[in-house]
Amino acid sequence: MTTADGVDVTGTSGERFDEVLTPEALEFLADLHRTFDARRLELLQARQDRYTELANGGTLQFLPETQDVRDGDWQVAPPAPGLVDRRVEITGPTDRKMTINALNSGAKVWLADFEDASTPTWDNVVNGQLNLMDALDRTIDFTSEQGKSYALADAADLATIVVRPRGWHLAEKHVLVDGQQMSGSLVDFGLYFFHCAKRQLDAGKGPYFYLPKMESHLEARLWNDVFVRAQERLGIPQGTVRATVLIETYPAAFEMEEILYELREHSAGLNAGRWDYIFSVIKKFRTRGKDFLLPDRNQVTMTVPFMRSYTELLVRTCHKRGAHAIGGMAAFIPSKDPQVNEAAFQKVIDDKTREAGDGFDGSWVAHPGMVQLCKEAFTKVLGDRPNQLDKKREDVHVTAEQLLDVKSTPGNVTEAGLRNNISVGIQYLHTWLKGTGAVGIFNLMEDAATAEISRSQVWQWLHNDVELDTGETVTRELIDRLVEEEIAKLPGDPSDYDEAKSTFLEVAVADDFAEFLTLPAYERMP
Repeated sequence: MTTADGVDVTGTSGERFDEVLTPEALEFLADLHRTFDARRLELLQARQDRYTELANGGTLQFLPETQDVRDGDWQVAPPAPGLVDRRVEITGPTDRKMTINALNSGAKVWLADFEDASTPTWDNVVNGQLNLMDALDRTIDFTSEQGKSYALADAADLATIVVRPRGWHLAEKHVLVDGQQMSGSLVDFGLYFFHCAKRQLDAGKGPYFYLPKMESHLEARLWNDVFVRAQERLGIPQGTVRATVLIETYPAAFEMEEILYELREHSAGLNAGRWDYIFSVIKKFRTRGKDFLLPDRNQVTMTVPFMRSYTELLVRTCHKRGAHAIGGMAAFIPSKDPQVNEAAFQKVIDDKTREAGDGFDGSWVAHPGMVQLCKEAFTKVLGDRPNQLDKKREDVHVTAEQLLDVKSTPGNVTEAGLRNNISVGIQYLHTWLKGTGAVGIFNLMEDAATAEISRSQVWQWLHNDVELDTGETVTRELIDRLVEEEIAKLPGDPSDYDEAKSTFLEVAVADDFAEFLTLPAYERMP
């Protein structure tokens, strides 16, 4: 494979990889790396510095130095073509079958995921780009092992593609520039932008992105500068790129207006990334004792005080600035058990009805079978209107203290909750390490975000000597016993789960808390 000067592709070459990894595309990636990687690394260090402050007794607050931004009179760019009506969005990885099913699902938007729903194997990274190129060229098809054929519906009925690249923290070890590993963010963004930006413009839309895991407006500024540079390099008008930011870290909740401001000519709104947000709450205040101790995951609903404050503020902030507010994930996947479906469907309806009533312009589902349910809940509120940007929510006034009020969360820690966290974490890592990043477990679509909650709760309960509903204290010995008991319930030989078990324990019980479970897991992959 021909490469560009200073670029070394160490991943194995597969069928048609040369269509993605062209010398011109690799030269484009190299320019992004050389221009922006030093800033990326500085910002990652700033995350660590901020955590050190929190561990030493500091807190989060609305930034005094950006008060003028919050007080200013400004708006983001108007909604771009294909992003005006976003009442239901489906998420999922970019494998060939999911690409077709998501585009055909009836959703308004497909979050084409290179991040939490995808394992970053080299094959997944490159084939995902090929699948997007083929989808835009309408040359994509798929036939299952059972002989079922999949093909795209009419162009007018397809969801708008919005690509989620990996977060700033993840490297791509198969692409080296001047001997350094590239940022996974820049690889995913750069390859899609290079190959598909003009394809999308020809289709009447544009290169749109979901930006994950950011912790500050300075990280949003870096993304904005990447967009400006990329548009300049390919001769695409400034402002063509649009990005929706996931507010899924605790620090970002205090900088929502600033994040919109930094991206304002490229902004398409904010999303309430609920699962990662809960994970981030634990991670940032994990050493601060019982004031930040959370009960079982299924008890931390969107209506508990600190979560309610976060979502209300997100809608208020977005609509104040003319940006879409997109709600959280409905992770349920349809079951063969009608009673399970009936109860779960009602929970999804209640959740989406609440979001639509609060002013959100749309929301997420993880399975095509849930698209219609979400769409109907929002259509009851929206009618024929494409969104409710006019619903300003000026009644909302959220303080820093309300965002930080984790201690008011009702609930308790149970043995069943501990067992669920252990089982979900190990089952998820078992499939992740084999190359699949979105997994149906206990009728829920689990991805890296929910696995992060699972392992971080185990860590938090262990290090706070939490007492379960059984009266037993969470100890390393108890966790080890429950790990073995839960693995014994899983299909196959228990030894099949050895690597997943060791990875899970590495991030769930070690003295040092791993920043992301995907970091040590990625090191275990070829």
